Amino acid sequence: MAQSQHDNVDHAEIAKFDALASRWWDREGDFKPLHDINPLRLGFIDRHVALAGKRVLDVGCGGGILSEAMAQRGADVVGIDLGEAPLAVARLHQQESGVEVDYRHASVESMAEAHAGEFDVVTCLEMLEHVPDPGAVVEACAKLVKPGGHLFFSTINRNPKSYVFAIIGAEYVLRLLPRGTHDYHKLIRPSELSAWCREHGLRLRDQTGLTYNPFTRHYRLDPHDVSVNYMVHVTPQWGGGEANASDEAHSGETPA
Repeated sequence: MAQSQHDNVDHAEIAKFDALASRWWDREGDFKPLHDINPLRLGFIDRHVALAGKRVLDVGCGGGILSEAMAQRGADVVGIDLGEAPLAVARLHQQESGVEVDYRHASVESMAEAHAGEFDVVTCLEMLEHVPDPGAVVEACAKLVKPGGHLFFSTINRNPKSYVFAIIGAEYVLRLLPRGTHDYHKLIRPSELSAWCREHGLRLRDQTGLTYNPFTRHYRLDPHDVSVNYMVHVTPQWGGGEANASDEAHSGETPA
């Protein structure tokens, strides 16, 4: 059973990112990986939709790294987050950058109640693995997008390889991220995300992995490797049925 908009929040997660908020725009600090992958995330979005003139909702916007980049593309961006400190940093940075984003302290579920069907594009990147009920977030995102619109999700697969690379490697060995950034049990298999999308009338259109080379220290998109980080593009599907075969073909499962 989906949780209500009032309890689909992990307060420990909010506190964790609040404590790191001042470092959001330090390109060599704790959020360096987000800065490094942002051009790749934007490239994946650009491949499927021209952002200029579009009304965009960025769910879990944090300090605004993706929100500002999409606004620079000419989008009318609303960024929402439940962390007050990251939003304060985002608002301060937009004053410095001159990029306009409408930042709001709101849950995606409350936005879905008040603004259903209002957005051309909904992005929810690196957020699903930080909430108690990610399926409810997918449901709310599906309500927010217009017919013919586009949704983008990204998260981390759940399998032994992702545990080694995304948690042990990234947090403890290479120290790309602060320790405790991710909880293995909250990671999400592509088949799970696909099932939530199908349940709420969304069709999988494209999927890609995002890989990291520790020797070159470079990230790249790899459509053939979704074993750790991955992104998906989905669209509203009215009528169902057709999505199932496509979703299964793109599931990219690695045995747990």
